[in-house]
Amino acid sequence: MLDVVYAQLSDPGCVRDHNEDYLGCVPPQDEEQARTHGWLFALADGVGGHQRGEVASSLAVEKLLAGFRNALPGEPYTTLLPRLVQAANTQVFEAGLTAGSSGASMATTVVACALRYDRAIVSHVGDSRCYLVRQQYAVSLTRDHTVSSEQQRLGLVSAREAAGTATSHLLSRALGTEMFVSVETSEHQIFPGDTLLLCSDGLHHSVNSEDIVAVTSKTASFEQAAATLVALAKERDGSDNISVQLIGVRAVERVGMYRGRHYKIQ
Repeated sequence: MLDVVYAQLSDPGCVRDHNEDYLGCVPPQDEEQARTHGWLFALADGVGGHQRGEVASSLAVEKLLAGFRNALPGEPYTTLLPRLVQAANTQVFEAGLTAGSSGASMATTVVACALRYDRAIVSHVGDSRCYLVRQQYAVSLTRDHTVSSEQQRLGLVSAREAAGTATSHLLSRALGTEMFVSVETSEHQIFPGDTLLLCSDGLHHSVNSEDIVAVTSKTASFEQAAATLVALAKERDGSDNISVQLIGVRAVERVGMYRGRHYKIQ
C-alpha cells in the first residue's frame, strides 16, 4: 500500500503583513480509502491585493479538497484533478464577480498533487511549483505560467533573459481571471525514497533545486526541513509569502491496468 509522510508550512515572509498563500491536504482515513481515493495535496498563492488574494487562494484550495473528498472511488486522477481545478476556477471567478469592483482582480495560482498506488498526478495553473526529489537530484514537474516563461518556450528569449525581464513575475494564466482556464496536468511514477515538494514562488524564487536537495537529504524530519527551507527563503529575500508542502514516499503499491481495473504487480 502507498505509504507517505508529510509536513507543510506557510509564512507571511519579512515584508507583508498578511499571508495570501493557502495550503491543505486530504489524507486517506484507512487502507481501503488509500486505494480508492489516495492522497491530495494542494497549494495556492493568491493575487489581487486588498486581502482579495487570500480569499481567492482559500476558496480554490477548499474547493479542491471538498471535491476530492466527494470524488467517486477509483476515479482516474488524470480526469479528476483537471475537473476539480476547473471547479475551483469557477468558484474564484464567481466570487470575484459577486465582490464587484473590489474583486475584479481577484485571482490565484494553484498546484495540486494526488497520489495513489505508485503514481503521482500533478495539475497546476500559474507559477506555484511541484518538484520531485530523487537520488540527490531535484526536478520541477511543473512549468511556470508566466509571460517570460512562455516567451522562453517560444524561443523569443533565453533562460537568462527570461529570468531578468520585468515580466518574470507576470502570470500568463491564473484561476479566477476568466470563466475557463487551461489546466496543465502530468503523470509520474513514484518510488520509495522519493520526495515531492509543492511551493509558492516565495520559496522557489530564492531557493533553488540544489538547496532543496541539500535540505531534504540532510534534515532529520520533514517538519524541520520545511522550517529550514522557509527560513532560507526569508534570509535570502522574504519579500513575498512563503509556503511549502513536503511529501515523503515510504512505500508504494505497484499496479497495472487491465480492462479498466487495477491489478497488483508482484
